[in-house]
Amino acid sequence: MAGTRRGVRWVLPAAAGVAAVLLGEGAAEVTAAIVDPNASPITSVGAVLIDFSPAWLKELVITLFGTADKLVLIILIGVVLAVVAGGVGVLEYWRRPFGRLVILLGGIVGAVAVLTRANPSLLSVVPVAVATLVPILVLPFLLRRIPVAAPAKVAAGAPADAESTPQPPDDGPSRRRFFTWVGGAAALGVLGTVGGYVLQGGARTATAIRNAFNLPSPAVTAAPIPAGAELDVPGITKLVTPNERFYRIDTALVVPQIDPNTWKLAITGMVDEPFELTWDELIALPLEESYTTLTCVSNPVGGGLAGNARWLGYPIRHLLARAKPSSNADMVLSTSQDGFTAGTPLVALTDDRNAILAIGMNGQPLPAEHGFPVRMVVPGLYGYVSATKWVVELKVTRFDIDRAYWTNNGYSAMGPVKIACRIDRPLQTSVAAGPFVIAGVAWHQHVGISKVEVQIDGGDFNEAELATAISDDTWVQWSWPWDAVKGSHSIRARATGADGEVQTAHRQGAVPDGATGWQEIFVDVF
Repeated sequence: MAGTRRGVRWVLPAAAGVAAVLLGEGAAEVTAAIVDPNASPITSVGAVLIDFSPAWLKELVITLFGTADKLVLIILIGVVLAVVAGGVGVLEYWRRPFGRLVILLGGIVGAVAVLTRANPSLLSVVPVAVATLVPILVLPFLLRRIPVAAPAKVAAGAPADAESTPQPPDDGPSRRRFFTWVGGAAALGVLGTVGGYVLQGGARTATAIRNAFNLPSPAVTAAPIPAGAELDVPGITKLVTPNERFYRIDTALVVPQIDPNTWKLAITGMVDEPFELTWDELIALPLEESYTTLTCVSNPVGGGLAGNARWLGYPIRHLLARAKPSSNADMVLSTSQDGFTAGTPLVALTDDRNAILAIGMNGQPLPAEHGFPVRMVVPGLYGYVSATKWVVELKVTRFDIDRAYWTNNGYSAMGPVKIACRIDRPLQTSVAAGPFVIAGVAWHQHVGISKVEVQIDGGDFNEAELATAISDDTWVQWSWPWDAVKGSHSIRARATGADGEVQTAHRQGAVPDGATGWQEIFVDVF
């Protein structure tokens, strides 16, 4: 009897709460697919959590989970939602209507989250309204189906409403019917959530258009990769990173899906001649190919948040020249379709570097997760100040007037890429004694690398063999032959730039302007 009382008190109402909220979420995802694919309640709340999380927490999540950070956030939101939903069910069962009031409050929070995203409309709140109203209506229905025994007789002097107090459940057919209702609601919620995401993808035409789009022939082709640019060393990073393995760090919980036929780029702000550029106009311009290595400011020493690709796009300097920036301007604030902003020094977009509006990546249209239809690629700057994906506006302004997303989160405004050297080999913690090739990549975009040195057990630095770099804007492979002797050893590597700058040994985290220090790995030789 005690177990059945606890079931009524906690388990069954909690199950009803979870099923009702899950059904509401499924209905909301289907609704979002119909009215506004960007208004999913979970992803909108998740995006707000990303925006308002402190910089140290974002860095911790990226460090712990890397490019899986968004999946982890979605799972965490789902777990928290399930716990809250269970609590709502219990609260509503014993203290109605307070459970439904909590759901209503959650709906208000969700509506605020949706309306604070980029380009909201009145229709954007419809999925949240559905996610709120469905559990408010369904939860009492499920709770009334919790099986209870006949009310006990009311003792003399007992309160008048004692007969209405829920009693221990009947363990027979009525309990099975209850779980049939709860299971059915939960199953519909799961199907609605999955189906909603599928419908959201099907409702957008961006993927189909991207797949059917053929990149225009470049007016300026990238120089051929020079002989000797890729070393024949097992385990070393590929010279050109495949699209599917290129790192992805951004604030978009759900990848924006943009129909290029409706895409426009507005060039605004402190310019004499503001204008808009359409997709057809962009792809008709003389496009240029170039290889550029990109890296994230969150990349730790020796980390993998860097990649090298062949990009196709149009030089931003030509567009800015057409707009005629004010002589007082010093920054361009780029804005993504999802509301993200980056502040790029104006000089980095108007000098001779290959800063482009990219539409192609390694001979293919940009993947959606890397910015289709259009993104920025700027050599020599960390992505947080330059590599805006799904870009829709370039506002010419000043650093003392406008602040970008990450500069509001504790990062410096300029973001030049620091010289870095990474050890790719050995990856394992133990190797056999004898000849062994230590290898990796080094980069110092817009400067180039002149030397890489390897140090064993704190001894002298030994100069490694450098491959031929594609350009100063790309990383370069390096290798050094090591006669590995038995025992435990430490391996360090450092790079020297073409300008003579030696990579510092000083350890610094990513905030405020990128990590520094020599990578050190430890290996046992047997």
